[in-house]
Amino acid sequence: MTAQDDEHFSRDERRRRSEAAIFDAASAEFAEMGFERTTIRSVAAAASVDPALVMQYFGSKERLFATVARQTRRHSRVLQAALADVPTAVLEDMFEDFEDPEGRAAAIALVRSCLTHDSAADVLRDDVMCEVHDAVAARIGGDEAELRASLLGATMVGLAIARYLLAMEPLAGASREDVERIMRPALRAIVAPDA
Repeated sequence: MTAQDDEHFSRDERRRRSEAAIFDAASAEFAEMGFERTTIRSVAAAASVDPALVMQYFGSKERLFATVARQTRRHSRVLQAALADVPTAVLEDMFEDFEDPEGRAAAIALVRSCLTHDSAADVLRDDVMCEVHDAVAARIGGDEAELRASLLGATMVGLAIARYLLAMEPLAGASREDVERIMRPALRAIVAPDA
């Protein structure tokens, strides 16, 4: 796009285009390089923008990582699910995150970054997973709601690490249907033990 073409776009449109370019570049950088080796400068270079613009739009590498993480881990089903449907929803969200060919590398890189860098772990826990935790805890209710929501999250993180990062067999090679069939009752026992 030439400078002359750029003049035809409104300021808001130019901002949207710049943010999208930065987001796409950051997604690729975090997926390929991980949190620690990705820098504001490397993202800016990949997006063909000034590093100051990345900071203006996103504030810090941690905020940029949080934005990418939110998009990478959508959790759309569990946020809308009734309590009885939470076990199925969290499993479907995990499979969508990790088995979609387009998003798999980013999802794996996200988890790997959180295991190797404290700031990335803080972002995932405090900015990304907290939304799911709070929604599930609210549906569970009662004295153990927070603990049960945390146990659900821990179970899903462990499942994702074992299946997709460590490739532990026979879990890594198990069919989605088998994983769902065995995990659903265990997850139901965590979130709704009296059901």
